[in-house]
Amino acid sequence: MTSTFLYNISLAFYQAVLFIVAPFNKKAKLLVQGRRESWKKIESFKKDHASKSAWFHCASLGEFEQARPIIEAYKSRFTSHKIILTFFSPSGYEIRKNYSLADLVCYLPSDSKKNARKLIHNFQPDVAFFIKYEFWFYYLSELKNRAIPVYSLSAIFRPNHHIFGLFGNITRKAVRNFTHIFTQDHKSKSLLQSIDINNTTVAGDTRFDRVKYIHDESKDIPNLEKFNASHKVMVIGSCWNEDLELLIPFINSDHHKLNFILAPHEIDEYQLSSIERSIQLQTVRYSKATSELINQSRVIIIDSIGLLNKLYKYGHYAYIGGAFGKGLHNILEPAAFGLPVFFGDKNYLKFREAMELIERKCAFPVKDLNALVNQYNRIKEDTYRIKLSNEIKEYVIKNAGATEIIMNYCFGK
Repeated sequence: MTSTFLYNISLAFYQAVLFIVAPFNKKAKLLVQGRRESWKKIESFKKDHASKSAWFHCASLGEFEQARPIIEAYKSRFTSHKIILTFFSPSGYEIRKNYSLADLVCYLPSDSKKNARKLIHNFQPDVAFFIKYEFWFYYLSELKNRAIPVYSLSAIFRPNHHIFGLFGNITRKAVRNFTHIFTQDHKSKSLLQSIDINNTTVAGDTRFDRVKYIHDESKDIPNLEKFNASHKVMVIGSCWNEDLELLIPFINSDHHKLNFILAPHEIDEYQLSSIERSIQLQTVRYSKATSELINQSRVIIIDSIGLLNKLYKYGHYAYIGGAFGKGLHNILEPAAFGLPVFFGDKNYLKFREAMELIERKCAFPVKDLNALVNQYNRIKEDTYRIKLSNEIKEYVIKNAGATEIIMNYCFGK
């Protein structure tokens, strides 16, 4: 059996499973409905033949944050060009479907020869950017067949990536369709060279540019200055139930005399109420946080989306969730503000920034409450914390600049 045949079988199997579970799974349902509605958007998308456009494809929200600096730089340079933005996952599309710089935002239809021809015929992009791990064989093949430049941004590879394995032939074929690949690090470049893929440049991770921008452009949020005036603040970002199992006792002990800004990963009423019931200190939801209530509270619970990256400005420490589950969430956002970061000790190894900050003794994986307490006690003294903070900020600044490298390579200075 050829690799293409196996690829088609796996896609068909995935589609079948998606339709079966959609009635019982919210994300699957959103994806099925979203792809169906996307064809209407794609077919009605009209691009003036005289105008130009750039197509950006992201898997989810994290990849969008990597694409965003390039989108903004592209739109700043080519103000009349249209921006097309596609997502694979509902967690990206649902949050960024109204992104102001995009002329069209939709789900990417399932990868197939027919869909690729149809979509690219309607989009007629002049250039395309696929972010990080997005290696869709038929879409990339069709772009190459039409001589449309297509770039891989913030790509990162490890020796155990399936592209280097026995069954990685179809992915290798897909990746060879890129006009150029911008990797996050030298290891990724070397790994690609080992399979004779040499059209690569080490540019770094564009997320560093994004978080630096967030830091540099941060605005004051009313009332929060007062919240961190009397106590140091730990910002808890994107926490799951597994994270809360050690965080709730840490909060309730109050030995550390910290205030907390707590942003759950899920903000449905059940989750918010459950957290409120479990915390013994005075809490307030951000949506109801008057100046008076903030002054009376020790824990602000964030009950809206899109605010978290602005809140690290008011923190002294951060705990970032996800590592006890599918994977660590964004630790670069708190790093941009110089916050030492704690997280679970399970699924963080594939995150380059986590490993590099651990190496610098500026990030701390913890397995349980005792480990969190011990690590916190090691760095809580102000002089040491400020030293760490300066090292973390320097790390972010040193790693910024990928956007300029990519834009200059693709479009000249």
